[in-house]
Amino acid sequence: MKNAKDTPVARTQQPHASRPKAAAASKAEPAELSELRPGQSIELLKELHILTRDGRLNQDSRRKLKQVYHLFNFIEPLLTELSTTEKGPTLADHGAGKSYLGFILYDLYFKALGRGHIYGVETRAELVEKSRVLAQKLDFGRMSFLNVSVAESTGADELPARIDIVTALHACDTATDDAIAFGLQKNARAMVLVPCCQAEMAACLRQGKALQLARTPLAELWRHPLHTRELGSQVTNVLRCLYLEANGYQVTVTELVGWEHSMKNELIIARYTGQKKRSASERLRAILEEFGLDKVLGARFGLGSEASDTQVAVDALPH
Repeated sequence: MKNAKDTPVARTQQPHASRPKAAAASKAEPAELSELRPGQSIELLKELHILTRDGRLNQDSRRKLKQVYHLFNFIEPLLTELSTTEKGPTLADHGAGKSYLGFILYDLYFKALGRGHIYGVETRAELVEKSRVLAQKLDFGRMSFLNVSVAESTGADELPARIDIVTALHACDTATDDAIAFGLQKNARAMVLVPCCQAEMAACLRQGKALQLARTPLAELWRHPLHTRELGSQVTNVLRCLYLEANGYQVTVTELVGWEHSMKNELIIARYTGQKKRSASERLRAILEEFGLDKVLGARFGLGSEASDTQVAVDALPH
């Protein structure tokens, strides 16, 4: 007796049985690609491992792409405001890593604009070299990559005297403060910051915990180690916002993405208006004094030279 699959009827029907799967596959790919922006480079997204080699999105890469798009929506209006000049906007991306943000910004905005320049600042030499190779491969000619720290970049000859937009995404600990100092020195028109891993403030709070507990009941807010870390992060970002306002920036604080994606999720957007707020500087000083940190951290937040002698103590604190 012949097997059913060997009958003529079965043989003629077998190809038809696979057609729905093929049709579904052909529909799935355009559906995934429809999530991309018009004209976006498929080759770039594959090189960044946002798309797989066969052009698909997995769940992790879809989440990553969503975050990048969300951030792009905040940065694009700033770029548009600054794109009227002949040379176009300049942007410095600190702690660039693999330069996801820089490459996406160039692909979605700078490429069509035909002018402007992106500078990626990263301390890991291997990532800088990979970014240089990729930019050359994709013919992204107005991208440069520097193998220096955020603090060192302020005096780097490869960077122009003025940078329009400064970004620092998940720059660890004091690197965000270095990015702010860079932006101030370069007369940045805007800064887009996502702070990460702020350990300095927590270390400072731990140093005088017993004394502070005796001085004020507010010290209960950082008596437990976990609370010390959380409060230190919160206070640091509040001080950064006040510091920016004191230097003539209008500050907005919002979420980068949903908290389910990342706990390091605070997005600080600062736009230069030139209106320096004396009240912001006064409140900044008052907060530092309340926490007993004015002499240790005052210099970092521009409160004068009286704290410079004790700044060495900050660098010696355990992080």
